[in-house]
Amino acid sequence: MKKYTLNILALVVCLLLVVAAQMDMLDQYVLTIIMFIGINIIFASSLNLVNGYMGEFSCGHAGFMCIGAYAASFLSVTLFTNNKILGAALLPPYLAPWLFLFILLVGGIVAALFGLVVALPSFRTRGDYLAIITIAANYIIISLIENIDIIGGPRGLQGMRKVMNAMRHTLDIPWMLIWVIIVTGISLLILYRLVNSTYGKGISAVCQDEVAAKIMSVNTDRVKMVAFMVSSGLAGVAGGLYAHMYGYINPQAFNILKSTEGLVMVYLGGMASLSGSVLAAILFTLLVEALRFAIPAVDGALHAIHVLPDGFELSQVWKWVLIPLILILLMQFRPEGLLGNRELTDVFPRLRRWFTLK
Repeated sequence: MKKYTLNILALVVCLLLVVAAQMDMLDQYVLTIIMFIGINIIFASSLNLVNGYMGEFSCGHAGFMCIGAYAASFLSVTLFTNNKILGAALLPPYLAPWLFLFILLVGGIVAALFGLVVALPSFRTRGDYLAIITIAANYIIISLIENIDIIGGPRGLQGMRKVMNAMRHTLDIPWMLIWVIIVTGISLLILYRLVNSTYGKGISAVCQDEVAAKIMSVNTDRVKMVAFMVSSGLAGVAGGLYAHMYGYINPQAFNILKSTEGLVMVYLGGMASLSGSVLAAILFTLLVEALRFAIPAVDGALHAIHVLPDGFELSQVWKWVLIPLILILLMQFRPEGLLGNRELTDVFPRLRRWFTLK
């Protein structure tokens, strides 16, 4: 029982968050930050599987998040809302809460299939060449979606807010927060069990020396394929959560800057460190919110993110100045990241007495 102490504590914290949200003790801004932390944890951890554990260099991870977001959103909107795509809803709205995990799974599967397409060139390329391929894939996905009018094209896709409202009408609880907590926990469990499995050892072997791994009978092509598909699939699930949290998505929300955010979180936390990705996602999300300081509103300013009632706008104009600067300093003074390739249980061995994921 002692080994499950921190597990139980984490569950209690999650339950308290849900209760606080249900009793309106947390405003929507705080809830949005908490949910975005969970989504970033999934996004960063999934990218770490390829860039950290396998030692490849993928730079277009947001493309898979985009695929999952659109696949899950298209499915939920057509199933549970009256829409311009198919007209009347295909299923009664009260089924939305019970089929939502299935919808996220479909988004993840579609993203994983696109990940398989990207995995094929990885059999022959590594390093800078694979980075170029994944960046190209990111642009291809965005351009492809912008030219499909049935899902909104460059205007974006909306209607997911109606799905979330249908859930609230079925049972008035903070569904979105609950789904983010559940899916984040499941995603971390999947990644933990994978990297500590036989396949996980093969992934680490590819990172250390691919030729030696082949000599030791590791099927490197299959290992790469599994890693890419799991990584892109989880990114797609994160995209599905992202889309339903905001209620609207646009292809440009998943451009190369979004992929760069994932890289920053991976290198900040530490390569091949699952707990490092979790820690970095929390710190990065809070840092981004801290950079949303107010400046006088300017008509037509392209950098405006939100407009305040008093005529001030919340701008992230400094976001892509300070965050790359932090990354440069990180590469100079601590290139291994906060935890390096270690987990929290390696840094603090006594945690093993209180925590287990087995």
